[in-house]
Parts: sequence; C-alpha cells; structure tokens
Amino acid sequence: MKVKIDSVSEEFTKELGSKIASLMFKGSLILLTGDLGAGKTTFTKGLAKGLNILDEVNSPTFNILKCYFNKPLNLYHIDAYRLEGVNSENKNIGLEEVIEGDGVCVIEWPMYIKEFIPSFYLNINITLNEDNSRTIEIESFGKKYDEIVNKLEEIL
Repeated sequence: MKVKIDSVSEEFTKELGSKIASLMFKGSLILLTGDLGAGKTTFTKGLAKGLNILDEVNSPTFNILKCYFNKPLNLYHIDAYRLEGVNSENKNIGLEEVIEGDGVCVIEWPMYIKEFIPSFYLNINITLNEDNSRTIEIESFGKKYDEIVNKLEEIL
C-alpha cells in the first residue's frame, strides 16, 4: 500500500511524524529515503515527539546510531550514510540488535545496510520540491505496515 502526502512546512513534516508514532509498535522499522536536506531528521524529530521523547533529536551522521530510551517505546535512529562502501564484515557493529529491537527503529540511508533490513517495514521517501515543499510517499511492506497506512489515511 502506498500514500502520497504534500508537506508545505517543517512543522507539518514533524506533525506527520508524530501521528505515525501513535501507530508504532515494539519492533517497528521505518526506512527513510530522500536527498540531503529533504527532511528525514525533521520527520524523526516529530516521530520522537509522538513517542513522548523529550531529548533533543538530531542527525546521528557522525555517531551512526543514537538511542532515545523512553517507555513504552525506545527510539533507535540510524544514519547509515557513512557506511556506504564498507563491506559487510566491517558493518557488524550491532545494528541488527536495534533494527529488530524493543522499540521503533528509523534508518536514514538504508540502502547502505540493506543486508540488515528485514522484509517487513514502512518506507518513507521525502522529495524536496522546487518550491521548498516536500512530497512524502509512505509505502508499506508487510501486513502490520499495511494496517498503519490504512489507519494513517483515516487520520490525515
């Protein structure tokens, strides 16, 4: 299933993230794709807010992984951009433990760690348009994620 949403502001992108957070479950996986500056981290900030995480969320580019511990769901934010070109053996840094962990895992630049990605997830692609708006395409892979897209269409 797939839904397309237009975002005209940073605040709207955050609100969308917050709404999606209300639909997450233990072990949720969100793949975020889009060019640099498209709004992937902005979306993640909204997701964190929706999960009641009070810590400031910023891009984990230099850390690769940032963890935000909170009940009922933790947030694991992976930025795999720096792992481009690194062979599989050198990527064995425990990512699979958080990808299939006890919270919500968000992965920016997932194509660089595709060997760790299971077949069920929510893919969110953010495209920056010429007028500075964003087109956000949300596609589900797996039954649980189909249900999320269905519910999302109802609450938007």
